[in-house]
Amino acid sequence: MHKEDIIFLHAPSVYDFRKRSIFYGPVSDLVPSTPVFEMYPFGFTTMANRLDCDGYRVRIINLASMMLNDRRLDVEALIGRLRSNVFGIDLHWLPHAHGALAIAEMVKRLHPDSKVLFGGFSSSYFQEELINYPQADMVLRGDSCEEPLAVLMAALEKGDDLSKVPNLTWKRDGRTIVNPMAHVPEDLDHLEIDYGWIIRSVIRHRDLKGAKPFKDWDRYPLTAVFTVRGCSQCCAVCGGSCGAMGRVLGRSRPAFRSPEKVAQDIADVQAYIDAPVFVVGDVRQKGDDYAERFFRRCRELGVDGNVVLELFTPAPPSFFEEAKRTFHRYSIQFSPDSHEEKVRYALGRRFDNTSMEKSITAALSNDCQRFDMFFMIGLPEQTSGSAIGSAEYTRKLYSQNNNDKRLLVYTSPLAPFLDPGSMAFESPERFGYRLFARTLEEHRSRLESPNWRDVLSYETFNLSRDQIVQASYDAADRLNDVRVEVGLMTVEEKRLREARSKDARQLMKEVESAMRLQDAASREETLARLKQRGEDLMESTICQKRDLEWDSPSVFRSIPRAMYALMFRRKPRSG
Repeated sequence: MHKEDIIFLHAPSVYDFRKRSIFYGPVSDLVPSTPVFEMYPFGFTTMANRLDCDGYRVRIINLASMMLNDRRLDVEALIGRLRSNVFGIDLHWLPHAHGALAIAEMVKRLHPDSKVLFGGFSSSYFQEELINYPQADMVLRGDSCEEPLAVLMAALEKGDDLSKVPNLTWKRDGRTIVNPMAHVPEDLDHLEIDYGWIIRSVIRHRDLKGAKPFKDWDRYPLTAVFTVRGCSQCCAVCGGSCGAMGRVLGRSRPAFRSPEKVAQDIADVQAYIDAPVFVVGDVRQKGDDYAERFFRRCRELGVDGNVVLELFTPAPPSFFEEAKRTFHRYSIQFSPDSHEEKVRYALGRRFDNTSMEKSITAALSNDCQRFDMFFMIGLPEQTSGSAIGSAEYTRKLYSQNNNDKRLLVYTSPLAPFLDPGSMAFESPERFGYRLFARTLEEHRSRLESPNWRDVLSYETFNLSRDQIVQASYDAADRLNDVRVEVGLMTVEEKRLREARSKDARQLMKEVESAMRLQDAASREETLARLKQRGEDLMESTICQKRDLEWDSPSVFRSIPRAMYALMFRRKPRSG
């Protein structure tokens, strides 16, 4: 195997989840990936693009996805065969704390002369603790590491002093050095993203399995373009909020990609693959002019296919009229988080139900293909009654819109952890939270818990962890009642989901009983017997994950399109 300059490795949430007896619960029911959280961050692609433009040999390997698809995969043997000067490991989302550190330890043991580099939001927040782990050589901080990584690679190649690499935390003679946070770009237009790079990489390495963004991506491809890094919103529990960005990443304001370049990104994606394109970030976030320019440029480019738009706040009818005028197919994703205004206000979401309801009706009246809404459980000011009451509010929404089946409402627990850097994490009592983990190591160790209730790093003043768990199942069951009423689900489908929910509740009790066994051998034996049931319930515990999928043909249907684009499209150069 030839040697790479850098290999990006994406680890599973917990290593090795294939051997451990873990009941994950519904923490990933509302995202494309499984509870292993095998979707790697988009930054892998932009960093790989940047280095490829400079002539470096770069590869992405999604270990988590490979481990899911091949239960017999020998991860140590695979890593042992790799050859690279640098191994980049993302610790972006905190639920990867266990797997990322374990894979880094393996890399360092098998390749002691190679450098292990961490990056991502959580790496940035816990940089000083992370760099003290023996398997961590360097940490690149920030949300825009493309240029700092290029500077770092050049310095390593030449043997130069690393003190001039912006945003780098590193070790010299056993001493930690924290370089200044000197690279925080004010916009994203310097990024020239080559969406054909990943296809060429697959061909070069003959490896589709390792390059897939998530487990079922070949069956159900989903792509994304980004409008912004940072955020103008101040949601209390979000690590990507404006306050968290300032505290952790040195970003005082959002950095936007120009609407014309975002439109071009969509056109570039669709030149290679026929798949939905998720536009990350509300295109109105920088103002109405930004959104108008975005829609206008999309029309000029003839953007077709299914475009998924994200809303942070309710949009007026004119927004959906423009979307209808622009796209042959479009969908909306909106997370009001709670149907109760007081809960939403406590979270930092300042809009009322009336404006939200008008926005839903306006979207459906303007040919929105589907309107996805998400309610969360475990929020400030929320009670069990409030969490479960989202079902009754959903019934009202359907009544207002003639039981329109394009409206799809989901509910799920907030997350296994409160985001580090968020206001609720920094001042939990102020926002009605009690935290059970503060350090990276405390979060890493929680991920080893067999029962998902014990993984939760928080509870609220109104909801204990047991109540969060109970409310999650109860709210989902009530929501299924509404789905049957409006014709989105048959009585038989509802019966099967209720049985699955009941089995999940019972399994939690059995896992808890097993954990109380004093004899270690008996405890492990009992957990091992429960393992298969836990795996069967790993996905779609309270929500059928396939309900979230947009219409999309298999990626293999796009092979002729991709080959044509590779031959005839210009390869972008870094600015």
